[in-house]
Amino acid sequence: MEKDSKGVVNRIKWIYKLIRHGLFWQGVRNNLAKIGVDIMPYYYFIAVKENAEPQAIRDKNLEVILTRFNEEDMNLIKSSIIGIEQKDFLSDLKDGDICIGLKYNEEIVGYTLIKRKPFYFRKRYFHLGKEDIYLHSLYVFDKYRGKNIAPYMKYKRFEMFEKEGVKYHHAIVESFNKSALKIQYKAAAKKAALYLSIILFKRWTFNYTLKKY
Repeated sequence: MEKDSKGVVNRIKWIYKLIRHGLFWQGVRNNLAKIGVDIMPYYYFIAVKENAEPQAIRDKNLEVILTRFNEEDMNLIKSSIIGIEQKDFLSDLKDGDICIGLKYNEEIVGYTLIKRKPFYFRKRYFHLGKEDIYLHSLYVFDKYRGKNIAPYMKYKRFEMFEKEGVKYHHAIVESFNKSALKIQYKAAAKKAALYLSIILFKRWTFNYTLKKY
């Protein structure tokens, strides 16, 4: 009986952690998507350098360099991360996307892809002008997590692109993804809208605007 009660307690703790970090509802959404009902509420963020606070890496010995990645770097990333075999990074680059990231002693620490042209997200159109960029597919490798890498990289991108006349940095975050939301808040990004996307059996797509900020 004692073992059973401990098992129940551990199960409750596990569920609590999922809910606390926003993973429970994300898991529900993922399971529904598997049977053809893909429901995704998401926020549209816009950030500017004037509102953001400088970020530092929580490791004094980790001296990283922010750089633009080439095709060789993208192939290395694809072969190093399980679950992204379907991503066509080279096609993204040919379509005008830019990939920037951090390196430490030639080892890739993290990266993000950037669009400079208008784009569609789940069949909703988003316009980008000369002063805009859209950041997506941000990823930090496991061994470098917990060091404030993503917020640091997001802040440094302001400096990289302001020389090119870019002022507004756009991003989309699933409303259930609390970790990604925290990164946006650290960059002092402001919510522009809350949208809802529903895709049924990969055939019908519906888009709704729930709130404008």
